Amino acid sequence: MIYLDYQATTPLAPEARAAMLPWLEKFGNPHSPHRAGREAAAAVDVARSQVATTLGDGRAEGSLVFTSGATEAANWALQGAFSWGARRKIVTIATEHACILDTARWLERRGMELMILPVNPNGLVDLDHAAAAIDDRTALVAAMQVNNEIGVLQPIAQLSALARGAGALFFCDAVQGFGRVDLSLDACDLVAISSHKLYGPKGIGALWMRPGLNWPPLLHGGGQQDGLRSGTLSPMLCAGFGAAAQIAGQLRAEDHRHINHLADAAERAFQDWTLNGDREARYRGNLNLRRPGIDAGRLISDVRGVAFSAGSACASGSGRPSHVLQALGLDDTEARSSIRLGFGRYTTIQDIETASALINDAVAAQLEWA
Repeated sequence: MIYLDYQATTPLAPEARAAMLPWLEKFGNPHSPHRAGREAAAAVDVARSQVATTLGDGRAEGSLVFTSGATEAANWALQGAFSWGARRKIVTIATEHACILDTARWLERRGMELMILPVNPNGLVDLDHAAAAIDDRTALVAAMQVNNEIGVLQPIAQLSALARGAGALFFCDAVQGFGRVDLSLDACDLVAISSHKLYGPKGIGALWMRPGLNWPPLLHGGGQQDGLRSGTLSPMLCAGFGAAAQIAGQLRAEDHRHINHLADAAERAFQDWTLNGDREARYRGNLNLRRPGIDAGRLISDVRGVAFSAGSACASGSGRPSHVLQALGLDDTEARSSIRLGFGRYTTIQDIETASALINDAVAAQLEWA
């Protein structure tokens, strides 16, 4: 099968697998004081440094705390705003991931004020709307760097400046951009990242906190990770995450060239389709395309030899049109005529050519019988 769903998850890098294998046999608890525990703790510390260094583009300042994934990290960032200070307002964007929007709405039901900013038809937030919404009541502004469904790049630096200017904190969901797209940590107070979106194992992510930020814990118990996040860490998952982050840093320029090469080929192959989202401000490893008259769900079923999607894996089973595409102004029919193609380090030009031929042939068959 040709795999073109890299936004949902990525293949495990060989380097990450190699780093993980020894920890199938070594079973020490990294929070125990004996030799086996200290050895496991050292592996966790190495992994933390590897992830932080790649995130910080060579710098490892601030606190990086391992979590079960980006969903936990995002919940921690938003729920922490409820108890961090006296302010009671969260500002976010209509195209954010469900872990942001659902947590923000949960907080709204518990007394937080919530402002969800609309986006323009290209998927980018209107900075004038943002400036009007971010005021002296705002505790936290939350924005995704690279959208998981349409690949657009939000103006993170400008949104951060608006937040900082109002005395608010800025949280960035950098899951889709980590290791691929430049992110200035100086503009962020909190950042969520995930391992399995960067060729690492599932089940682990992290929340980065700027130096000096004393963020309240979300999980309580044993006080692990300097009292910031309780729970026993898995050295195996940490080692895999660390290795994946390190190799991403080393291969970043090469990966970038490869993605652009693949994107050029894909855009030629799908020239009869309409791109959803801005053409310039985007990560090119994500193509969200629509074609009038097709049914994306049926297309996915018809093209058994290619793994691709109609949007977020988290919402794919709901039966509802994508909230991201709806935020762009697409109606239900247009949203259900859209597909998402994601590719990366292990995708080949032959994969793109074969997959595009299979998809376009299935589209022709659908339209013929429409």
